[in-house]
Amino acid sequence: MGAYILRRLLLIIPTLLGIMIVNFTLTQFVPGGPIEQIIAQIEGQGDVFEGFAGSGDGGVSDLETVGDSEYAGARGLPPEFIEELEREFGFDKPPLERFANMLWNYMRLDFGESYFRSISVIDLVIEKLPVSISLGLWSTLIAYIVSIPLGIRKAVKDGSAFDTWTSGAIIVAYAIPGFLFAIVLLVLFAGGSYWQLFPLRGLVSDNWETLSWPMKIVDYFWHIALPVIASTIAAFATLTLLTKNSFLDEIKKQYVVTARAKGLTERRVLYGHIFRNAMLIVIAGFPAVFIGIFFTGSLIIETIFSLDGLGRLGFEAAVARDYPVIFGTLFIFGLIGLVVGIISDLMYVLVDPRIDFEKREG
Repeated sequence: MGAYILRRLLLIIPTLLGIMIVNFTLTQFVPGGPIEQIIAQIEGQGDVFEGFAGSGDGGVSDLETVGDSEYAGARGLPPEFIEELEREFGFDKPPLERFANMLWNYMRLDFGESYFRSISVIDLVIEKLPVSISLGLWSTLIAYIVSIPLGIRKAVKDGSAFDTWTSGAIIVAYAIPGFLFAIVLLVLFAGGSYWQLFPLRGLVSDNWETLSWPMKIVDYFWHIALPVIASTIAAFATLTLLTKNSFLDEIKKQYVVTARAKGLTERRVLYGHIFRNAMLIVIAGFPAVFIGIFFTGSLIIETIFSLDGLGRLGFEAAVARDYPVIFGTLFIFGLIGLVVGIISDLMYVLVDPRIDFEKREG
């Protein structure tokens, strides 16, 4: 197992390199870079993308140049100012040199500083991390804590009234988009039109620092309750059905029939024999569930509940073309995703020691 883990760790390097090469190359062809963003703001356009439709002054386009400048909206700015911006952001160097410098800095864990926030990328990620960890961790834990027992119960009671009505509830939960469910929760329980039971925004109250530690815990869960419920609903439905189907497949196998013929109790058969095999596929889905909630599924939830997390950070960085934040977070998130995949394999072995990845590769 040690050799397998070592190989997986070594594969992280070329995988991350490939991710960075593809994304860095794509950004070279995307219009509206950081310098164009600044020029658009100086020219009073608000956003660089507003200039791409044309200037509307008799067919004269905003893409006209000043001196050697090729930036949109730069007609009223001196070339020296544009050159100074290029030097400040490092765009006076060839793309290959910029990419090599970026990789060298990343090897030293130097992810640079945001173009527009005057704060290092690491500090920015650390600042936003509590919100995303709260959403990702609690949503994943609740989804597994609820889904696994419910899925097992549905498999045991397959075809019963309990299985029928719970399946209906699960299908409805899966069909409801997370953002729509979040809005319903706000309207019902956050003072939208009915009850003011939960706060409308933020991860903690403004007076959180003055609270005692038991009240801090209560205040934290009071704020995070609705966002976590909204994030959990889709994953909960998927995991429940996955657990049920996995157990049904195992229940029909010959070793279960043999175990029952030996006189073992149904509980012993279920948790002593079936559980270990059936849970493998559920554990395999853990990285996808966690990463999905932690990175991608949090943007809309964070926006609706006014939470300032990594989802909103990535979106705002992409809109503003804040390249250090984009590439820095991409590198960090990619590394986390690859490590979580290795942890998933270790969980496979923990649940079923018979699995040997080294022999399979051989």
